[in-house]
Amino acid sequence: MAKSTFLYALMISRFTWVYFLRNKTEAFDYFKKFCNQVQNEKGLDIKKICRIRSDHGTEFENAKFSEFCDGLGISHEFSAPRTPQQNGVVERKNRVLQEMARVMLNSKKVPRNLWAEAVNTACYVSNRVFKRPGTKQTSYELWKGKKPNVSYFHTFGSKC
Repeated sequence: MAKSTFLYALMISRFTWVYFLRNKTEAFDYFKKFCNQVQNEKGLDIKKICRIRSDHGTEFENAKFSEFCDGLGISHEFSAPRTPQQNGVVERKNRVLQEMARVMLNSKKVPRNLWAEAVNTACYVSNRVFKRPGTKQTSYELWKGKKPNVSYFHTFGSKC
């Protein structure tokens, strides 16, 4: 894949990861791990994360987060307070994943304590199944550069 095509694919891929936090203080540690993961996964093709956008939550707006972003040259943008519509893509994606998880749990009458597993499964499936508008590829294809193998997919909640 040519470098310009690759960079275009990164912008439109919207490949999604989910992390489950016990409390908001873990956000910074997970963000550091995420930065390393993305940069290692893409190797030399992308040098760094250029920009992130978040709300004004205290888990994102603190000295540790600012120092880390400044040290790596990451521009940290904040949405206006109480306006989740400014984070439209993320808010819609969160809602889709939550609704997918809710449907999976309810349709198979799976216990609610498996909610995180259902959200993780919803994210995994959505990256590999839904085609990105304007392309004929999934988020997985755009991010990884190859077609996903979905032959092992089973119905959520089926007996192992």
